[in-house]
Amino acid sequence: MALNKKVTSERFAALSAKFNQKAGIIARFFVDKGATMPDIKIYEIDPHYIDYLSPHAPHLFHNKKASQANTRKYIGILLHVHDFDYFAPLSSFKPKHAHMKNSLDFIKIRNYAVINLNNMFPVPLHVCSYVDFSKVANPQYKDLLLAEYRFIKSIRDKLCKNAATLYHYRLTHNDSTPLSKRCNDFILLEKLCEQYQSK
Repeated sequence: MALNKKVTSERFAALSAKFNQKAGIIARFFVDKGATMPDIKIYEIDPHYIDYLSPHAPHLFHNKKASQANTRKYIGILLHVHDFDYFAPLSSFKPKHAHMKNSLDFIKIRNYAVINLNNMFPVPLHVCSYVDFSKVANPQYKDLLLAEYRFIKSIRDKLCKNAATLYHYRLTHNDSTPLSKRCNDFILLEKLCEQYQSK
C-alpha cells in the first residue's frame, strides 16, 4: 500500500512539474510575444460592450444589478493574443468562496473578491477606462479597491500564466471537459470583438 502511495505521489509530482513548465511556456508564447508579463490595472468597461457580448457568453457578468451600489470592475490586461487584450471580471467575495480552493480558473483575492478567469474576454481598449482611485468618492469602497489592487499586483505573474494556460486549454479541449465548458468561447468572442471594432 505504501509503495502504491509513493508511486502515485511521484506521478502527481511529475505531472505538476510538467504542467507548471507548460504554463510558463504558454504564457511566454501568448503574452504579446514578449519576455515580460503585461501590467495589470483595474478597469471599468462600457456596459454597451458587455451587453453586446452577453448573448454569446453565458458566463459573462453584467456590469451592475439593481441592488449593486457600484459598477463591476475588471482586471486587465491579463493576456494579449491574436491582437486582442483580455480582461476578467472582479466579483464580490461571498460566504461560499471561503470554502473554495484556488484553481486554474478561480482565484481568491484574499477575502475581498474573486476572479473567475474562465469568464475572461477580449476587450477593445477604447471601451475600457482605468479606475482612478483618487476619484472614488466612497472611502470604504476606495480602501477595498486599493487592498484588492495591492494583492492583485502581488500575484500578477500567476494570473497571467493561468490566463494563458486556460486560453490554450479551452482551444485544445473545446467543450469536452467540465473546465472547458465553464470557459467562454474565446475564439467566438474574438470574432465578435473584431466586428464591434469595425462598426
